[in-house]
Amino acid sequence: MNAEYRFGIEEEYFLNDAAKRDAARARTQDFFNACRQQFPTQIQREMLEPQVEIASKPFTDFASAREQLATLRGALGGIAREYGLSIMASGTHPLAVWSRVRANTQPRYGKVMHDLQMIGSRTVVCGMHVHVEVPDREARVDLMNRMQPYLPLFLALSTSSPFWQAQRTGLLGYRLAAYRELPRTGLPDLFADAADYQRYIDTLVAARAIEDSSYVWWMIRPSLKLPTLELRAADSCTRLDDAIAIAALYRCLVRHLVGDTKLHAGRTGASRAITEENCWRAQRYGIHGSFVDEATKTAKPVGQFLAEVLDMVEEDARTLDCTRELDLCRWIIARGTSADQQLTLYTEGLGRGLNVRDALAGVVDWLSAETVGDTGVRH
Repeated sequence: MNAEYRFGIEEEYFLNDAAKRDAARARTQDFFNACRQQFPTQIQREMLEPQVEIASKPFTDFASAREQLATLRGALGGIAREYGLSIMASGTHPLAVWSRVRANTQPRYGKVMHDLQMIGSRTVVCGMHVHVEVPDREARVDLMNRMQPYLPLFLALSTSSPFWQAQRTGLLGYRLAAYRELPRTGLPDLFADAADYQRYIDTLVAARAIEDSSYVWWMIRPSLKLPTLELRAADSCTRLDDAIAIAALYRCLVRHLVGDTKLHAGRTGASRAITEENCWRAQRYGIHGSFVDEATKTAKPVGQFLAEVLDMVEEDARTLDCTRELDLCRWIIARGTSADQQLTLYTEGLGRGLNVRDALAGVVDWLSAETVGDTGVRH
């Protein structure tokens, strides 16, 4: 049964100048050359020069997933140190100023940046993507519709982007606000079926608006190259435990929705608009806020909503042998997200008399250490 819901995880990291704590502007090519020698298929470049993405292989168990992610994080951190750099998993960079961040000059990204212009340059953000295998193409579009009510929860649990342009934003998850400047982002529309979705894609491709469906950057989408439904709502998770927890929750929810085809079926414009509101509440308040519940017309604390979801997928977690990993979601609620810790460190730094930049530099130091520090792996 586990093999029916194989999964993979992609994580995006910032590449920093270790001394300046800012987004790297030098030695990045040397870093990527070294990475390609050691990991020829699992390391990829992103739209901007100081970004790196890792892509796991498909898994059927979370112990293997955790081991591989820990190895990749640790190895990349070690390679980065050799070039005076560091890697950092967070949704936004506390100190980076977008106008000073260089674009990736590879052909694909050059074409994207030409189309997006300044909006592309402003996309100094990193996310985490989780793929879960759903072989039935028709089912993937149906699941994309019915998974939408849970997307705000994934965002709230992953918040790691309280800063932007060296400023405190007042949000715990600012990444999505910056990312939504791009076209074809945010929540997907509600498609009648797979054919309806394909009409949308085929029309845009025929009109040369996009090259293929990989240029559709929603919070959740059917993968172009893989038989998977790809979750894209989450910030890049600083703590490895958080990444594993969110992947486990998503995998369990996919299985549960496959088994209960009536759950969230027949969603309407009002349903989608309520989910949109909850996405905003997740951005603003993270795990400390509440979500509007359509059925009861009340606002439920995020912790209560999570508890109800965990109860609902309890059997799925047992079947997929990830009860322990799913329990890590409760730990996020108990001790806070990366955004919470970043704000605590920033406030403490200001309280010690540091100026804003030095306080944010301390946040960057924690992010860099925490990204690789719990792995025990060194290059």
